[in-house]
This record gives sequence, C-alpha cells and structure tokens, in this order.
Amino acid sequence: MSHQNAQQEKSSAALSSVIAAIGLTTFKIIVGILTNSLGILAEAAHSLLDLMAAIMTFFAVRVADTPADKEHPFGHGKVESISALFETLLLLATSGWIIYEAVHRLMAPETHVEISIWSFIVMGTSIVIDVSRSRMLLAAAKKHNSQALEADALHFSTDVWSSSVVILGLILVLIGRYFPNLAFLEKGDAIAALVVAVIVIFVSGELGVRSIQALLDAAPKNGEYDKIVQQVSRMKGVTDVHAVRIRSSGAGWFVDMHVTMDGNMTLTDSHKLTEKIEKRVLSILPKSDVTVHVEPMIKKKRA
Repeated sequence: MSHQNAQQEKSSAALSSVIAAIGLTTFKIIVGILTNSLGILAEAAHSLLDLMAAIMTFFAVRVADTPADKEHPFGHGKVESISALFETLLLLATSGWIIYEAVHRLMAPETHVEISIWSFIVMGTSIVIDVSRSRMLLAAAKKHNSQALEADALHFSTDVWSSSVVILGLILVLIGRYFPNLAFLEKGDAIAALVVAVIVIFVSGELGVRSIQALLDAAPKNGEYDKIVQQVSRMKGVTDVHAVRIRSSGAGWFVDMHVTMDGNMTLTDSHKLTEKIEKRVLSILPKSDVTVHVEPMIKKKRA
C-alpha cells in the first residue's frame, strides 16, 4: 500500500470518528438536560472530550504523515504523541468535574432524576456506535501502527463500559423509586457517574504514560530490541552488534546500530551486508528507518 493510500485510510477512520462523536455528544447533552441525569451528563461531557480528541486525532494523523523536511529531519510523527498527551489532560480535568458533581449530589438531601425511555435509548445507541467505531479504529491503528488511532480506539472501547454503568445507575434509580425500602438506590445515578470518572481516570492515565514514553523515545516493549541484536548477531559476516538505539516517531521507528565486520572485507561486500541487516531489522520492526554504522574487527597482534 502506498503512503498516500495509507494516509487516506487513517484520515477516513479519524473523520468517521469525529462525525460519530458529534452526533453522540449532541444526543447525550439534550437527553441529560431534559432528564437531569448526572450519569448521562457525565457521559455527555465524556463524549465532548471524545469529540475534541477525535478532532485532534484527525489533524494529528494528517500532520504526522507529512514527510520530513529541513526543519524536521526526523519527520512529524511526534505530533501523534503530543495529541494523545493533550487528550489525557482534558480527560483528567473532566473526571475532576464529574467527581465534584457526583459527591455534591450524594451529599444533597434530594436530587430528582427524570428517567424516560429516552434515557435508555441514548445510552443504548452510544454503546452500539462505540463498539463499531472502536473496532474500526483499532483495525486501522494495527494496520498502520498509529498511536493516535489506537488511543482513539481505546477511548471508545471504554465508553462502552461507562455507558453500561450509567444504564445500571438509571435502573437503580427506578428500583429505589418504586420500592420505598430501597430508596437509597436513587443515589445510583451519582454513583454511576463516579464509576464513569474512575474509568476515565484509569484510561487517561494509561494513555498519558504511553504518550510520555513515546515523547521520551522509550524503546518498544515487545522484545524487538533483543530480537534485533540476536538475529543480526547471527548473520554471516557480523562479529558483534552494539550501541543499538530505537526511538518511535508516529507510525514508524528510527533504528541506529553499530556492527563489527571483518576489516579485510571490501567496501562493496560490507555495503551488501548492511542492506541485508536493514532488511532483517525491517522484518522485526516494520516501517523503520535503519542506520547501520560499520566498524572493522581489529585483531590483536601476538606479543
């Protein structure tokens, strides 16, 4: 697949996420205001953040795929990590507001929540849409190794659980309303909002850590470093592999490594071997920009 087609697929996936987020956010805000449900309003705030995140993702994947230039010789891939980190800060701020409002309602003597069929329709619709778009985004993220799309997919997969929690909270309110002995269950809506906030904090925290690691050029965690060293070391003509450095940049990686070869090898032969090494690294870590520094093996003279 060409670079242009890959960029179009990523942009298309991100744009569809933006459109879905706009519809869900609007629907939740309207129903949340009409029913005075903090759980639904918390989900509306969550969806609003998802919308902002989806918009940032849309622009991030477009900028990240911009070719390297004189001012940015390593490309623009870090834009995806910056976008994900900004997403994290927005989510944490929203979680703080949700927790504050939920605690306030739990302490208040009485808060009326108007529950109608629309309360369940909006949350059910949210679950269906979130399941479909999280699968679509995750497929695109895996195909193109996109951190921004993966973050978006993670967001919407957790929305499924948080929406389910809100539905449970609404059911508890109904039970408490129709059974006086279980009146305390009417606080279920506020409790559901707290659970949503905890889910959001957990997801955003995990996303934030990953974004910071990417910005700090952390090496991949699936054993690629060891695989590269082991497999390249076994190649015929290579006597040693050292000073291997791996850093991420958007969907790709930069791999720098030093290899020791026979000092009597011709320049042409050593160049052919470095090309084989680059292919071997690409088989382990696709979409990598590989730089191989060749050092001659120095044989110690006998005393």
